[in-house]
Amino acid sequence: MTKILDEVLAANTKYAESFGDKANLALPPSRHFAILTCMDARLDPAKYAGLAEGDAHVIRNAGGRASDDAIRSLVISYKLLGTREWFVIHHTDCGMLLFTDHDMRNLLASSLKTATLDHSGWHDPGQQPGSTEGNYISWLTFSDNAKSVTEDVVRIRHHPLVPNDIPIYGYIYDVKSGRLIEVPEAMAAGKAG
Repeated sequence: MTKILDEVLAANTKYAESFGDKANLALPPSRHFAILTCMDARLDPAKYAGLAEGDAHVIRNAGGRASDDAIRSLVISYKLLGTREWFVIHHTDCGMLLFTDHDMRNLLASSLKTATLDHSGWHDPGQQPGSTEGNYISWLTFSDNAKSVTEDVVRIRHHPLVPNDIPIYGYIYDVKSGRLIEVPEAMAAGKAG
């Protein structure tokens, strides 16, 4: 086993020892809302949104984008599990701001090794063949955080499977202060109708 695997399994053993009443949590989230946010390890939605286990659905992906799969999860969240409010929360200093779809496709075509970033951009240190399969994926990169939050709220709001009475809130989490910053354009676009 690796050190990381050992650490995770030890932490899980400790967590399970005091699991207690969590076995009785209901399937639907008790506070009836969902958050779509980034997978960045610096973000802890439970802490920045005051969540306990069982409170809300948290959907995470690279950039916190309103991808088809994220919308699928949101639709399941309301249709089958009763969420009535949704948050789209991107964040400052997001890695998705550091590359384009073109960059990602080129790096993957070069090799499947982990790329490096310096002042001149991304570099691929790999010595092995890559794959052009990255050409068939929309990486959903962006260059403007507030604009991407608004685009995602608009995409969700106009999706034919999303009812008009669900408010969709748009925020940017500041990784330097821990605060949620409202994106006014997203908030206007996400108003329940």
